[in-house]
Amino acid sequence: MKSRKHETMLKKCFTGIVGLDEITEGGVPKNRPTLICGGPGSGKTLLSMQFLINGAMLYREPGLFISFEEQESELKTNVASMGFDLGSLFKQKLIILDHIEVENTSFETGEYNLEGIFIRIGDAIQRFKIKRIVLDTIEVLFSHLSNNALIRSELQRLFRWLKQKKVTALITCEKGKGFLSRYGLEEYVADCVIFLDHRIENQRSTRRLRIIKYRGSAHGSNEYPFLVDKDGISLAPITSIRLDYQVPKTFISTGIQRLDHMLGGKGYYKGSSVLISGASGAGKSSFAATFADSVCKKGGKALYFAFEESLWQIVRNMESLGMNLQKWLQKKKLNVQCIRPTHYGLEMHLKVMIDAIEKFKPEVVIVDPMSNLKWIALPVEVKDMLSRLIDHLKKQQITTLLTSLMTANMSVETQEAVSSLMDTWIILNYIENKGERSRVINISKSRGMDHSNQAREIIISERGIDLADVYTGTGEVLAGAARQVQLMKENIESLKFENEYKIKKLNLEYQHKLMKGKINDLNMESERIIAEIKSMEEQKTEIEEVESKGQIYRGQMKMKDLKDKLLQAKGNEKKSKRGK
Repeated sequence: MKSRKHETMLKKCFTGIVGLDEITEGGVPKNRPTLICGGPGSGKTLLSMQFLINGAMLYREPGLFISFEEQESELKTNVASMGFDLGSLFKQKLIILDHIEVENTSFETGEYNLEGIFIRIGDAIQRFKIKRIVLDTIEVLFSHLSNNALIRSELQRLFRWLKQKKVTALITCEKGKGFLSRYGLEEYVADCVIFLDHRIENQRSTRRLRIIKYRGSAHGSNEYPFLVDKDGISLAPITSIRLDYQVPKTFISTGIQRLDHMLGGKGYYKGSSVLISGASGAGKSSFAATFADSVCKKGGKALYFAFEESLWQIVRNMESLGMNLQKWLQKKKLNVQCIRPTHYGLEMHLKVMIDAIEKFKPEVVIVDPMSNLKWIALPVEVKDMLSRLIDHLKKQQITTLLTSLMTANMSVETQEAVSSLMDTWIILNYIENKGERSRVINISKSRGMDHSNQAREIIISERGIDLADVYTGTGEVLAGAARQVQLMKENIESLKFENEYKIKKLNLEYQHKLMKGKINDLNMESERIIAEIKSMEEQKTEIEEVESKGQIYRGQMKMKDLKDKLLQAKGNEKKSKRGK
C-alpha cells in the first residue's frame, strides 16, 4: 500500500524562490502548467524568470523563456537590473530566450490555431532538452479573438500539449475585470494558479501572493507578502506551519548578575524570545546594550537593529555605563544597523533584517525599539511580521531581544499582542515617592523556568546596571532616596536597640556576678554548718560510746556484789545448821 501511495503522489518542481516552495509544500507541479496571474507591476515576469534561473543554477535544468511582448534584448536588460547575470547561463544553453510575434504566426497559419507556436516551442524543447518553460504573457495569443469557445479550446489544447512534452511550465496572464485572468478561463484549465497582487495602502506599496488552487496537493491558502529587491522575489521568512523546531536547554547570561538570579540563576534560554517593555528613560536600551556587550565579551556575535538612535550616539551613551562597544565593532563581534522605521514598509524591514542575519550569523539579535513599527502598520500586521522574524530566528536557535515603549495611552493590542509571542517578558517602570522617581524591574513571565515575582530597584551608574531589593517592610514599596532614608531610620533604631541591649546585658552580668558571690558565701556557710553538725554528731557518738561502757562496768560490779552477797548468805546458812 505504501509503495502504491508513493507512486501516485504528485511530483513537484522546486522553484528555488525563498518562501514559495514552503507554502506550496515543495514547489509547483512537475511536468504540469502553472498559471501566474496579476496586475501590472505585480512581479509575474520576474517570478517566472527567477524560476528558470534557479532551475538552471541550482538543479542544472535548462529553461526556455518565450515572450510574446518584450524583445530578447529588453528581457536581458530588465533581468540584469535585478542583479541576475545571465551571460554564462546563455553560453551554457541553460537559459534560452525567444520572442514570438503573434501577428505573424496567425497570418502564416491561416485559420487561427497554435500549431505554429507548438512547432517552434517543440523544436526548442527537443534541441536544448528543456525541463522548464515560461510563456509570457498568454493574453497576446488571443488578444484579437472574441470567440470564448475558441479561446477555451485553444487554451486547453495548449495546456495538454505542455503536459505531453513533460515540461514544467509557468504561464503568466493579466488580471481581468471580475476574474483572476482577462478571459476568466485560464484559471480553470491550469493545475495550479498563483495570484500576485500589488496594492497601495496608507501611501505604502505592498505586494502579496496567494495560491488560488493546487490540484492534488495541500498548500497555504493565506495571502503572503513578498518583496522585490536586488535578489529578486522572496517570501522570507514564512511562519512555519508546524512548530517542530528544536529548542536548546542551555542558557545565555543577561549580562546583569542579579537579573540572572531572578531568572532562576541562569539567564535567558538560548534561542528564546525576550521582550523588555518600559516607559521612556526606564533603561530599555541600556539593558539591550548590556546584553549585547555580555555576549561579545564571551566570544559571541550580536546584531543590533536601532530604530531611534544613530550608531555613534549609542556608543557614546553606553560609555557612561562603562561599556566600550566600539571595541566590539572593530573586532566585528557587534553589528549595529540604524534606520528610521518609516524608511521602509514592514516587509522590506523584515527582508533587510533577514539578509543581515544570514550575512552576519549572530548568536543574538536585538531590535530597539520594535514599538516604533506601529507608525507604519497596524498592530496585527506588526505582530505578523515579528512572528515571522522570531520563527525564523528560533529555527536557527538565535536569541531575540526586543524592546518596546510602554505608555499610559498605548493600545493594549500593540503591547499584549506582541508579548504573547515572547518566552520572557520583562517590564521596567518607575516608582514616585516624595518628588523622586526610581526605576524598578519586574518579570512578568518567563516560560520553562522558575523566576522571581518580586520587584527590584534598577541602579544605573558608570559601573553599569545593578539591581537592589525594593523596600517593602512597612507595607509600601520604597526605592531610591526614600528607601535610603527608611534604611537609615532602621539602622538608627537598630543601633539604639543594640546599645540598650549592651547596657542591659552588662547590668545582668554584674547582677549575676553578685549573685554568684552570694551563692559562694552561702555555700561556704553551708559547708561550715555541715562541718559543725558533723562534729557534733561525732561528739555525740563518742559520749554514747563512753556511757555505754560505763553502764556495762556498773552492771558487772552489781553482779559481783550480788554474787558476794549470795555466797555470804549461803555461808551463814551452813553455820546455822552446824550450830543446831
